[in-house]
Amino acid sequence: MGKRAQQGDGNAGPLLEQAVRAVLTAPEEGLDLALDTGASLLAASAGQWSAVSRALLGYADTAVGRCWSAGWRPADLVRVVRRGLKPVHLALAVDLIAAEGRRHPAAALDRRWQEQLRELETEVWWPADEQYLGAFAHRHRLDRFALATAVLELLRSWGRLPPIAPVGPAPGQAVRAERPAGPGPAGPGPAVSMTGEPRMLARIRALLAKAESTEYPEEAEALTAKAQQLMAQHSIDEALLAAATADRDTPAALRIGVDNPYEGPKTMLLDAVAAANRCRVVWAKEFGFCTVIGFDGDLDGVELLYTSLLVQATHALNKAGSGKDSRSKAFRQSFLVAYAARIRERLTAATERATSDAAAGRHLREDGTEEQLLPDERLLPALAARSAAVDDEVGRLFPKLVSQRVRVSDGEGWAAGRAAADRAALHGRGEIHN
Repeated sequence: MGKRAQQGDGNAGPLLEQAVRAVLTAPEEGLDLALDTGASLLAASAGQWSAVSRALLGYADTAVGRCWSAGWRPADLVRVVRRGLKPVHLALAVDLIAAEGRRHPAAALDRRWQEQLRELETEVWWPADEQYLGAFAHRHRLDRFALATAVLELLRSWGRLPPIAPVGPAPGQAVRAERPAGPGPAGPGPAVSMTGEPRMLARIRALLAKAESTEYPEEAEALTAKAQQLMAQHSIDEALLAAATADRDTPAALRIGVDNPYEGPKTMLLDAVAAANRCRVVWAKEFGFCTVIGFDGDLDGVELLYTSLLVQATHALNKAGSGKDSRSKAFRQSFLVAYAARIRERLTAATERATSDAAAGRHLREDGTEEQLLPDERLLPALAARSAAVDDEVGRLFPKLVSQRVRVSDGEGWAAGRAAADRAALHGRGEIHN
């Protein structure tokens, strides 16, 4: 019996690789045959199933690691699966990412990578690698053939992904050092909360959470308006700190998912938020995400604000879409385009006011009160230098960009969208290039 198990173990790896290779190279018209053949070979013997299980998790180290080297991140791989496959593939994807993650200590992962793993709730829940497929099949009520088919479909999806522009270090590469904590703009670094993020950003997050939970629109707007002020001040403080310390901090990037329906207007909204925070957006439509390029603190604010405004836009659209004509696709598309355009105007004006105040020495404290400081002549050159650095990084990551227009075909939807944007609270929580 032991000898037979060893023989099975030895055959499972090459058998899996053969099945995956056949599925990866199969044309669309021959894919069903390749899947059926490969799944039949993998699932034919119950006695070999544990060896196939161990071989799969070993193969995942290579397959997932190849995706990391090609610029993909955990949330990206899961997004690809969610857009094109089924819930069972999604569960498999999270497990294979968790299995590959055993190779990397936490110190080898950057902050956003660790945040994505936490959000995906990756964990090695199975008792042993040879028991994984059996335990997964039991958990999801699948037979061996159905599970083997899902495995091959998932590995085909990942195996055919092209290289993309990286937005941070892959596991094992050098991780950017976080700026050391300090007393704030006048000291060696921004004040840091117990959660490890700048205290002002933590306050912004708390304000947005309150704004999204209240049932009173006026209160939500007041809370988000305060959050917007703090966001602008945080960005300005970071720029002045970098200028004062000759900080060589460079722009970073993150990806934000933007899915249908109405992915074009949603991308416009994200671009409006990013532009107001001195960031740039590039849309990869085929993969359902945008890459946002900017400095770290600004990127965090963009993600918070975009998420909040998208929630507000969806709520306003549903409220406006109660009539017969307003349920049409043209109305809703036009509504969201107008909403994004008006938000761009409001955010741009707010940023200009905050910059003007800061240049005149008016500073917003973390508690929301203002103090008068001496005007700092370094501010405008520092902001200009950071904007130029972001532009350079966009050119480096995406040397070939195209622009795309989003059409409006419903005047009533446009008017309703602008009106909703005027009521929106500002600060929340491609490839298209604007």
